[in-house]
Amino acid sequence: MTEEFWWILGGGVLMSLIALVGSVTLVLSARTLRKLLLPLVAIAAGSLIGGALLHMLPAAIEKEGNSLAVYLWLIAGFTVFLCLEQFLQWHHCHRTEHKHERPLGYLLLIADGLHNFIGGLAVAGSFLIDIRVGVTTWIAAAAHEIPQELGDFGVLVHGGWSPRKALLFNFLSALTFLVGGLVAYAVSLQIDVSFLVPFAAGNFLYIAAADLIPEIKSHEKWSKNVVHFVAFLAGVLLLLLVRLFAHA
Repeated sequence: MTEEFWWILGGGVLMSLIALVGSVTLVLSARTLRKLLLPLVAIAAGSLIGGALLHMLPAAIEKEGNSLAVYLWLIAGFTVFLCLEQFLQWHHCHRTEHKHERPLGYLLLIADGLHNFIGGLAVAGSFLIDIRVGVTTWIAAAAHEIPQELGDFGVLVHGGWSPRKALLFNFLSALTFLVGGLVAYAVSLQIDVSFLVPFAAGNFLYIAAADLIPEIKSHEKWSKNVVHFVAFLAGVLLLLLVRLFAHA
């Protein structure tokens, strides 16, 4: 097995284990969780945008050249996630209370499983182009997974699932990230999968702009808006620093 395979395998296992972070909601008060969740969402939004624009898109251009195809795959990645939300009524959940317009129970898990599978394809594609790009893509994806898994677990428990069942099924849903990574690796043995990197950058931009940022802007308290904005900048700065040190 190649070095890229082991990075993909390890990254997939670690990302799946992040699903277990949902258990934190059992020991934190609802008030504390609400205080933590939105700043985490803001950091995730900044990380996704930083990962897409500072790492993934430049890597795709370096690999494929500044060609129209790179930008078409970027648009395709953005559009696919728009399609998922428009037609599957799927929306990333970052709240611990349930919302009537968001999927519950098994529907939530199926939607998240599909999202994780696509994420696994994306991160694996990044590792296959450059391990450094793969690591930064993984970091950006992980930053998003933490608040998402907290929200998903809270929704399942609020919807009547036992904590043990919610944790187990959330973990099983997260394993599709590993499956996606292994599928991408297997396919790469036959065809060039570098298109997955701009495609994933489009995914990241959509999630940040359409799902995460709307949840952190225009808070009723000015002080909360400041906290969320600073957290967003921290997410961007994190990926900028990774870029600067990785290419030093």
